[in-house]
Amino acid sequence: MLFPTTIAGSLPKPEWLAEPNTLWAPWKSKGEELARAKRDATMLAIKLQEDAGIDIVTEGEQARQHFVHGFMEKIEGIDFAHKVEMGIRKDRYKAMVPQVVAPLRLKGRVHADEARVARTHTTRKLKFTLPGPMTIIDTVADGYYGDRVKMAFAFAELLNEEARALQADGVDMIQFDEPAFNVFMDEVSDWGIKALERAAEGLTCATAVHICYGYGIKANTDWKETLGAEWRQYEDIFPAIAKSPIQQVAIECRNSKVPLDLLALLTGKIVQAGVIDVASDTVETAEDVVKVIEAVSKFVPKSNIIATTNCGMAPMRRDIAEAKLMALGAGAKLARQRLG
Repeated sequence: MLFPTTIAGSLPKPEWLAEPNTLWAPWKSKGEELARAKRDATMLAIKLQEDAGIDIVTEGEQARQHFVHGFMEKIEGIDFAHKVEMGIRKDRYKAMVPQVVAPLRLKGRVHADEARVARTHTTRKLKFTLPGPMTIIDTVADGYYGDRVKMAFAFAELLNEEARALQADGVDMIQFDEPAFNVFMDEVSDWGIKALERAAEGLTCATAVHICYGYGIKANTDWKETLGAEWRQYEDIFPAIAKSPIQQVAIECRNSKVPLDLLALLTGKIVQAGVIDVASDTVETAEDVVKVIEAVSKFVPKSNIIATTNCGMAPMRRDIAEAKLMALGAGAKLARQRLG
């Protein structure tokens, strides 16, 4: 099937699970009640995607407070009790982050519950997202390793351990989210790709890397205003990614200033093309989606295009996110009719 659909990863959490329209939103319950609420929200996220015609579903990241911190919570050697303020993405915005204070080790499985709930409740292909090593070390303070690269590879080993376990849970695709690749471009070629490859080592399921311009929050939209008439960050990192064994690359296309001819640099890769803008509350039409897919198809073989969202939708209003899901499914269906 041409133009299968997926989402970047996250969906808004229901109001009964967490504070709406907020990153790092506090949970509304705790203990076993919270565990049940996370399971219910995960099933709801899958149902919403299926109803919208999404072909490769995710668990919506419903059990994670944040896409990076949700992974770090199950790691020994991280102090969450004494957070420090740190600049994220080259000081684009400030956040209170935990500190690495000792050697890093997994306490056990990280995402087993939500992966198994998702696998139990859908027969569709299941994608699971994990933060990439470079993005993790840009979201935690180093009080132990004293070396960014050494710490990144320590996280890469733990990511690999969890990714292999997720594959055994029946996950069809592991996607590593690396928004930091669009910020620290020189380091991507130096060590970022190598750390990503370590995280994906030995996986036989599909592998992907998601490189976006961030959630639709003010810090990110303000940053985009400084990037000029053309966003050419991908030009610096695509050649290195093209040489890597990572099979798929998820990128921003809708309402972005990325020159789409840069996609031709991703020779042989499947491109998850963002056809839904997560930085705008305007709901796309099916025609809007078709236009983006058609534009991407000039530089990527049609058989190598997956239609997705530009980034996660965690901070978005639920009604808007659900409408955008429907537009994604309808638009891809229309594109198959028009361009197939």
